[in-house]
Amino acid sequence: MKRVLAVLAVFWALVWAFPLTVTDDLGRTVTLKAPPKRIVSMLPSVTETVCALGACDRLVATDDYSDWPERVKGLPKAGGLYNPNPELILSLKPDLVLVSKYGRLYETLERAGLTVYAVRTETYEDIFKTVRTLGQLLGLPSQAERLVAQIQREVYQEESRAAQARSRPRVYYEIDPTPYTVGPESFIGVLIAKARGVNIVPKELGLFPKIAPEFVVEKNPEVIVATYPDAERTIRARPGWSRIRAVERGRICVFTGGEDSLLSRPGPRVAQGLRLLVDCFHGR
Repeated sequence: MKRVLAVLAVFWALVWAFPLTVTDDLGRTVTLKAPPKRIVSMLPSVTETVCALGACDRLVATDDYSDWPERVKGLPKAGGLYNPNPELILSLKPDLVLVSKYGRLYETLERAGLTVYAVRTETYEDIFKTVRTLGQLLGLPSQAERLVAQIQREVYQEESRAAQARSRPRVYYEIDPTPYTVGPESFIGVLIAKARGVNIVPKELGLFPKIAPEFVVEKNPEVIVATYPDAERTIRARPGWSRIRAVERGRICVFTGGEDSLLSRPGPRVAQGLRLLVDCFHGR
């Protein structure tokens, strides 16, 4: 009897919660008449969050880069930020499409009559804001709060492990060889601090700035982290970089494949990315 009452309570809570009107990260008003049953996710971190909320079965397509959990690999792929496939998305008749706030995909889909919610995932706090927002949109608010608590608990465990380290190495993080890096107020920048590293990039340069290679030589980091293939060879070949302490001492941590996803996606597996940084900065 108690179980029946609990199910009924959830059902009536959802009934009263919808129709739902919210404001997305572009400042647009979005209304859902009922919890969505057919969802397209165009961000890997959002895909992972939807699945972590227990709603993976509602996904009917994802972007090209969504590859976790395993079950999403077999879903139709609708392109990426710069090459979306709106025709495929429209053909699947989703009742909610989750897109990045960057790009103009939302305009095309909105004109076609679809419900589109734009997401911003750049800061550490955006991780938890997105979890709670998706919980609200999917009619899963209690699951969202449990997921937030789980992520925070896992992050605290890694942060506590890092706190035992005696040193705080100066760190340079390279996203790609352009080179693009991370500012201290980006979600990766916060992970660097939680791993007891000191980011050489000042916050004034922004969340994900492009920098001059000479800047890194001047700052002389003790650890370099890179997340693209063949990064160590690229870094060692740059003029003047052989004098950087991290290069001299071989303290270059390169994460590719599944590992770079743990670091580059502000989603439910963020604590696993933090673990990689703790191990890199302070040894295994």
